[in-house]
Amino acid sequence: MPDFSAIDYQTFKINGVYRQGGDGALMVRAKLPGGLFSAPQAEALCSVAEDFGGGKLHLTCRGNIEVHGLRGEQLPTVQRRYQAVGLTTRGACGGAVRGVACALDGGESSARIQLLVRRLHAHFTGNPHFEGLPKKFKLAVENGYCGARHLCQDLAMVYLGRDAGRDLCDVWVAGGLGRQPREGFLLAGRVPFERLIPLVEGVIRVYMQHAPAGKRLKHLLTDIGEAEFRALLARETDGTTPCPVASPFDDALGELACPGTRGWIAVPVPAGRLAAADLRRIATIAATNGDGWLAVSRDQDVLVSVAADSDGAALREALQNAGLLRPGTGLRCRVCPGSAVCPKGLVPTRELAAQLNECFPDSGRDLEWAVCGCSNSCSGPQLADIGIVGARKATGGRPALFDLYRRTGEGFGTAVATGLTLEELLTAVGQLLHPVTKECCQQVEP
Repeated sequence: MPDFSAIDYQTFKINGVYRQGGDGALMVRAKLPGGLFSAPQAEALCSVAEDFGGGKLHLTCRGNIEVHGLRGEQLPTVQRRYQAVGLTTRGACGGAVRGVACALDGGESSARIQLLVRRLHAHFTGNPHFEGLPKKFKLAVENGYCGARHLCQDLAMVYLGRDAGRDLCDVWVAGGLGRQPREGFLLAGRVPFERLIPLVEGVIRVYMQHAPAGKRLKHLLTDIGEAEFRALLARETDGTTPCPVASPFDDALGELACPGTRGWIAVPVPAGRLAAADLRRIATIAATNGDGWLAVSRDQDVLVSVAADSDGAALREALQNAGLLRPGTGLRCRVCPGSAVCPKGLVPTRELAAQLNECFPDSGRDLEWAVCGCSNSCSGPQLADIGIVGARKATGGRPALFDLYRRTGEGFGTAVATGLTLEELLTAVGQLLHPVTKECCQQVEP
């Protein structure tokens, strides 16, 4: 039996394990393809959260699920339970190709996007040729151009639809948020599915060979420029052969076999903080009244797939009767865990999100919000209509400080005010929502 107190958990990051602080607590992240998971997988996640994580789960805005507060000696049991239902944590953290994020919409486009996501997930997860990267590498598949998410990925594929029987994507690269945000650029247009995996492989190889340790692809582009990057990529992809994504089976049955093609019913999860008992109830209803499939949305809610032979009425009614669908659930606000569990978090993000909901329940309801505990921008504050970033921790009598972002165009949001106290932040947000009159809100210091 290993001495778990002596293990260097930094080496475990590639397996989805992060240290949360000096007390030995760990976070384990399950890597879900496009946010999709089944009812049996939900049961495994719930059992781990209840036995080892205080009965709570955290849903991320990239479609993954985390359990916090675990101990090293519990990891073998966690891995056995996950593996028994086909869940993986490999590559969910560390220098690897992370989980593939995607927009989950209904219809034929969703079926083709999910097909691509599954292929990418299977191809890169645990593939030793594409691990040990200088830093994380984020992939996403977008259903057309809506918002700026294609601009913030290391590599994003924007699905354009089918033309003459071929699925086509635009490919964008070298985007990222964090302390040095950089909008990605269009690498190639109208790329057919069968050319995508060789192209993605080529981009990752250029990144592996030329980026310094600890740096993202966006930093490499800053150093060498687009022209040199394209030249390196051309050498890496010269002579590569197509890699089929779809098969005749997928072409014939894909939409009928794909979760969510008849639509999804969203179960709101404020700040992505979900009780395992609630997820178990949702999963039971999904298996009984739906098709047994669920997903984590980019707004950190749980989506339940409507069965192919149903209009979803019975599913919705069952969720309502269980008290899981509540009207007027508040602002659409993405939230990272913040200082509650993340050692990098400077502010209590969940409490701030709750206060924003209390202060601006009506005026902010039609907007997209994001609150992030530090400048790493894990919740994507520059992608929201209103984004808030923790800038300083409250210590030694000094108050916490925040930066405020506003997005109005097609690119990233920009900072409209920095270094604000909580009271100043709430006033500034009120002025954004009501430019003529100031919004007042009682201050509750985090």
